[in-house]
Amino acid sequence: MTDTPNILWITTDQQRFDTIGAHGNPAINTPNLDRLAAEGLSFMRTYCQAPICTPSRASFMTGRYPASHHVHRNGNDHWPAAEKILPAILKETTEYTTGLIGKHHLSRSEDRIELIPEDGYDVAELSDCWPIGRDYDAWLKHKHGIGDPLTLYPELLSKAPRDYGPGLPMALQQSTWWAERAAAFIEDHKDGPWFLNLNAVDPHPPFFPPQEFLDRYTPEEMPLPLFRDSDIARQEEFWDIDQQWKKIQDVRHYDPAEDIDQSQTPLEDRNLFDFPPDTYDARMVKACYYAMIEMVDDRIGAVLKALEDSGQSENTIVIFTSDHGEMMGDHGMLYKGCRFFEGLVHVPLIIRWPGVTAPGTQTDALVELVDLAPTILDIAGVDLPYTMQGRPLTDLLTGAAETHKPHVVCEFNEALAGMPYQSHGTMVFDGRYKTCMYHDAGKAEIFDLQEDPGEFVSLWDKPGFEREQIRLLKLHLDAVMATSDAGIERTGNY
Repeated sequence: MTDTPNILWITTDQQRFDTIGAHGNPAINTPNLDRLAAEGLSFMRTYCQAPICTPSRASFMTGRYPASHHVHRNGNDHWPAAEKILPAILKETTEYTTGLIGKHHLSRSEDRIELIPEDGYDVAELSDCWPIGRDYDAWLKHKHGIGDPLTLYPELLSKAPRDYGPGLPMALQQSTWWAERAAAFIEDHKDGPWFLNLNAVDPHPPFFPPQEFLDRYTPEEMPLPLFRDSDIARQEEFWDIDQQWKKIQDVRHYDPAEDIDQSQTPLEDRNLFDFPPDTYDARMVKACYYAMIEMVDDRIGAVLKALEDSGQSENTIVIFTSDHGEMMGDHGMLYKGCRFFEGLVHVPLIIRWPGVTAPGTQTDALVELVDLAPTILDIAGVDLPYTMQGRPLTDLLTGAAETHKPHVVCEFNEALAGMPYQSHGTMVFDGRYKTCMYHDAGKAEIFDLQEDPGEFVSLWDKPGFEREQIRLLKLHLDAVMATSDAGIERTGNY
């Protein structure tokens, strides 16, 4: 074993910031993430750089913003040749053995095998978007005798109201596959040092957890989404903005400001989403989503045990995060799109660095996923590339700093295919005020998260707020412009 720390980077897909028990959610069971939080540092205000998969992953793998790497969309035809991702840099500059298990998703994977860039991984065992999975498919075939994975799903789909309900048994889940393969990688490379990207597909929809995990949640006890009647008119106003789920009806949900007890209200009147041609039960959807997260947590526990059993736990930095969040019914929306509500852009981040991070600590410093690649390079002793835009979190990890950035930036740029509108939006959040600009759509929002943490009331055009609005718009413009590429490095005066 080497003194150079191993690095295990676990990324889930579409997991909200508020889905960890130790971070204040009593309705979800996440004992292994709770343990990581108890042993490491929790970053309580971490934001993604795009509220959708591929642009977000491109940002945290390059340490660069979408405006610079130009990977704006899900379904990009190819990865730009000039962009270098983290493991490729590690391979060029260190002795790390690099591995990827799970989802890559840096370019189009629909109807074809994703075109993998020169990514620097020594070991890569891949799964594409549900339900096709490449190495996962091979595992199903060779371990479980399932020749065609697509045969697993028709029965599930026929029983589900749409895309939520009981899923495959635990033995066949992708989470079981990646946990097994991660444990094997850890055992095979215990002489170290190694870097392992563990990219889970879950809890991305469809929300199909194993029945054994779904049984742990009672839908009637699930907290309802953030919703007020005013959200109906608000979403109608934003109807021409990209969103995967946009049909708004008269739904009645929990408003934390009013703390209304709706336990005696008939089910059909209090937690139904109208999504033609099917009807969504908001509490059942959340139960399925939470069950999927607990399933992932369970398999993370298996990977952490593999670290311990191989004697590597004390020499391994563990990073846990997600690529973006999930609306989960808040304000009348599911899934993701060109909006910047907390449920979608605010993500979990926990880092456990044995002997360095103070156990069980939290920081409210504003940080971004774009900071992760430079953090890992800094830990590995690698000089940051001139083009890298994120900032290392090392001083926060060591306790040498309490703040990190004055603001965070998120961008959505025509990222969804098959939508009636193509939207371009940007968000800047300074820790209190969040400005959201929908370019070419003539729309904007400003939220004061100190006074309105549920983001129910936009201050855009509020009488008497004009001076503050101008200040925030200048900040927004400066922050977004700063995400553009620095260009070619200057080496002379002329």
